[in-house]
Amino acid sequence: MQETRVALLAIVVENPQSVGALNELLHEYGSYIIGRMGLPYPKRRVNLISVMLDAPNDVISALSGKVGRLEGVSSKVVYSKLEQGGRAV
Repeated sequence: MQETRVALLAIVVENPQSVGALNELLHEYGSYIIGRMGLPYPKRRVNLISVMLDAPNDVISALSGKVGRLEGVSSKVVYSKLEQGGRAV
């Protein structure tokens, strides 16, 4: 089994037309998703989404890259300092 990391993927959606493609990507990577929370912010016309992951580094990077290539969507990953067994890196 490949080593996994816990990470938080922060997503800012400025283009509502990209939401369908974003949801398809999140569905595709659903087996790695621990949870997700999304909040609309109508005042600034954006949606803010947090996706919590437990996945290999390459999977997290691939998802973040694909999300960031969607038009009007930005993403950034924050990694936990814990290894798979719960020890600090």
